[in-house]
Amino acid sequence: MLWRSFALRSVAAISIASYLTIPAISRSSAQAQPTFLDFPVVIYCEYENITSAYYFSQLGPDGKAIYLSPDRQAGVISTHGHAEHIDGDRVGSCREKSLDELRAAGQAFDLPR
Repeated sequence: MLWRSFALRSVAAISIASYLTIPAISRSSAQAQPTFLDFPVVIYCEYENITSAYYFSQLGPDGKAIYLSPDRQAGVISTHGHAEHIDGDRVGSCREKSLDELRAAGQAFDLPR
């Protein structure tokens, strides 16, 4: 009887400890995942003397943001990566720049917080 009581208390203690650590793990993984607020709402890029606005369109589960221009051009960027044009070899003023570099160059615009 004593052994059974000890075993039940041990199982209860393990269950409580597991319950308390799950939210901490969930919070840390959620913080690592980029959100809409990590990306500018619009990025301006120049290609062959034409300046285009690329608007934030969606954020994929891989943490990459997709930007679309009105003339159906698309680009992708992550919080730790560099801008890339999708489906083509367009080498414009945004290519291979990070978000920090785009912001510093005045090419990326965030929503006021």
